[in-house]
Amino acid sequence: MYDDDLSASSDDGTFVPFTDILFNVLLGFAVMVFISFSLIHPTAKTGAVDLKAEFLITMTWPDNDPDDMDLYVQDPAGNIVWYHSKEAGLMTLDRDDRGDYRNTITVNGQTIRNPLRQEIVMLRGIIPGEYVVNANEFLATSAKKIPVSVKVEKLNPTATVVYYGTQEFDHKGQEETYVRFTLDSQGKVTDVATQPFKSLTRAVRTPKAGNGPK
Repeated sequence: MYDDDLSASSDDGTFVPFTDILFNVLLGFAVMVFISFSLIHPTAKTGAVDLKAEFLITMTWPDNDPDDMDLYVQDPAGNIVWYHSKEAGLMTLDRDDRGDYRNTITVNGQTIRNPLRQEIVMLRGIIPGEYVVNANEFLATSAKKIPVSVKVEKLNPTATVVYYGTQEFDHKGQEETYVRFTLDSQGKVTDVATQPFKSLTRAVRTPKAGNGPK
């Protein structure tokens, strides 16, 4: 009787709450460790270019401008990439930006407009020799002058600007040569020139050139 009473009196009810508290503390610690590990991620690389291309040629003109500008690029083999031939040799034109035309989409009754005006040509490989980059104003909605910029970037091993320039266009059919740059067999730029002018619009309309509309 005395032993039973002693055992009962020694358990004052604090043991069970203590184990609950200890369990909750350990559980909380485990959750915090899991959250900490889930938030750990590799440091983002800066300056990395993931495009599968060697060179990028970009033509831009003012946002929301209604005029239709076209980018032409000729490689050393005589291939010309333009809106009627978006793949030529190792070159690819991303899209034919036609100013206001087909630059809007309607979603749930709301019209969404793309203000950007640009065309991009990618060089997926290296052909040694001279490349010619031209711009042509296919459609002019007014006589006002619009600034059109062209940038040539070498992407590998790191992105570097080979050429950047801006010229003004003010009438339909105006064509300008921006840059003529030369590559060696390793893709190194050996020469950059802005003259002389070379018409690529006339070249694609010559049947024997093989670059005409298909």
